[in-house]
Amino acid sequence: MVSVRVISWGAAVIAAVIMLQTLYFKFTGAPESIYIFTQLGIEPIGRIGIGVAELIASITLVIPKSRFFGALITISLMIGAVVGHLTKVGIEVMNDSGYLFTLCLIVLSNAFICLYLERKQLILFVKNAFTSRL
Repeated sequence: MVSVRVISWGAAVIAAVIMLQTLYFKFTGAPESIYIFTQLGIEPIGRIGIGVAELIASITLVIPKSRFFGALITISLMIGAVVGHLTKVGIEVMNDSGYLFTLCLIVLSNAFICLYLERKQLILFVKNAFTSRL
């Protein structure tokens, strides 16, 4: 049987690789990225800022001790992306047949898997954060 660590690692790598691949398009100003962020009304600052956040999320996802934090960042970013697609951009972007939206859902799903599997770290982190302040 496959261990929890292997599943968590695999889900983290899948999410991180997809986000890292999209960074090229965000940071080089690819037409698709410019179109998306223009539709959202946050081009170019939003494109670059979200790219930096996705880079941080990708790095923290592949470090086991910070995986829960990377999953939280990723979930936040991908929920924002889903909302943006559903409200302003559309599921299909520049005739991509929903490819970018599908990648977003894959990343979101894998981040939720990571967060669930790393929930003990998250609970410990929250407990330590609150008890150290008392």
